[in-house]
Amino acid sequence: MPLPSGPRPFDALAAQLVSDTLEAAPTLGTAVGLTEYDELLPDMSADAIAARERREDAWLARLDALSDAELLAEERVDRDLARMRLRGALAMRDWVDWRRNPDAYAGTALQGVFGLLLHRLRPDAELAAAVAARLRAVPRLLEQGAANLDPGLAAPELLRRSLGMIRAGAAYARTVAGELPEAYRPAVAEAGEAAAVAFERFGAVVAGLADRATGGWAIGEERYDALLHQAEGLGYGAREMRAKGQAAYDEIVADMRALTRGLRGDDDWRAAVETINEDAPETPQEMLELYRAATAAARKFCVERGLVTMPAGERCEVVPSAPFNRAMLAVAHYVAPPAFAGRGAGHFFVPYPPDGAPAQQVRQRLMTNSRQGLWAIAVHEAYPGHHWHFATVAASRLRPLRGVLGSTYFVEGWGLYTEELMREQGFYATPQQELAQRDMRLFRASRIVVDTSLHLGEMTIEQAVEHMSTKSSLSPETARAEVLRYCAWPTQASSYLTGALEIRRMRDRWQDEGRGSLREFHDSVAASGRMPISLVERTVFDDAEEAAA
Repeated sequence: MPLPSGPRPFDALAAQLVSDTLEAAPTLGTAVGLTEYDELLPDMSADAIAARERREDAWLARLDALSDAELLAEERVDRDLARMRLRGALAMRDWVDWRRNPDAYAGTALQGVFGLLLHRLRPDAELAAAVAARLRAVPRLLEQGAANLDPGLAAPELLRRSLGMIRAGAAYARTVAGELPEAYRPAVAEAGEAAAVAFERFGAVVAGLADRATGGWAIGEERYDALLHQAEGLGYGAREMRAKGQAAYDEIVADMRALTRGLRGDDDWRAAVETINEDAPETPQEMLELYRAATAAARKFCVERGLVTMPAGERCEVVPSAPFNRAMLAVAHYVAPPAFAGRGAGHFFVPYPPDGAPAQQVRQRLMTNSRQGLWAIAVHEAYPGHHWHFATVAASRLRPLRGVLGSTYFVEGWGLYTEELMREQGFYATPQQELAQRDMRLFRASRIVVDTSLHLGEMTIEQAVEHMSTKSSLSPETARAEVLRYCAWPTQASSYLTGALEIRRMRDRWQDEGRGSLREFHDSVAASGRMPISLVERTVFDDAEEAAA
């Protein structure tokens, strides 16, 4: 499907920026459904990264030179979206994450192949050729990673975190040919074996670096604040956001104590949540089936209550998480249908334990996805959370930049907002489900406190694990996986509750101004794409007023 375009000068400018962006990140091109990038992996040599940074600087200067007077309202939003993404990258440039993080290489290689087979947008022969081409490109990308990673900058904890994915990547590369028709398997298997050997070599390099690495993960207050201000358009920094997270935590705890008194006659919410978590699926397969049932129930509820408009042909497939992700992602996650493909399912990945995990680790993973607790997770990931949001985006005539650039603060904020929306609407059928939902929200408030504290240098990994496993109901195993993720992905963990609070503020404004129904609000904010909150608000309110005038 071709990229949408138009006749105005800004349309050509946006198309060129999208092209430059996807040439640098071809796996993103695959993710949004532009199949011309399917054979490629990025060039991540030091020289290529330096050239990319020069192009980003040139683009930022070019966008800054555009005046409001020469742009339509929607073009001003697009321009500012691109500027915010570029300014966020500039704020983090001196952190040189590409010298610190193996995920940039191993994760990109794996997701590049996995994404092709997930959506299957091409005929079998073309798909197999693209898979083989990407597998053949894996050794070069991992060699670039081995050359770039610097033990003086990289944190040993994050290097070791990547080893599970790298080992699983070797196994995945050796088996991926089996996902294609037999006629195409030999060429893919040959390329997969070369990729597997490259993963093994890369793993040995990363393990050796971990033994002598002396770097850290804390990006510091200045960078953290710059991401909030410049990349997200928020009016506060890390410390104020941490205070907001703590205030939300205290409010949610009070609510949970009141719920617990109704359940068991005391206010020991932790004991009540532990009892809920003990009622866990017996096996990963049972967990999968329960998630499928909860997802179907959430969709039906949304339709019956008229909370959102369901896009025609949308489909959410609830499936086990990819084997190479299981060691690193202990929670459910979602992959959207390709924004520009005009078709395709969304995929809700259920967090299976790693292959070969000991029984205790499997049990802890299942307890984190208890029979009562998984209802709120299904809402967040599927209906009316991520899947409904991205299905709505895919069904609209999305402006090109908005399909490629986005913000986790809106995306994850929307997911968490819907958990609370469904509570308000009466979806959770038992007090245990409602308490579990409050516990999920408490977990997101804890994330803000921990993520900001880690990156301000005011909390160690061990202190963060203790906080997440005592101030929320995470198991120690899940808490450690979570904390290492926060170290590797600064500010993302804070995006959930921060974004949800901002969306609720927008909803209150919508209703106070009498702009329409709840469903109209939901449809409007979702159709705007996945931009930073400040730009979503401009699109829904200010620019709509300007267009009407």
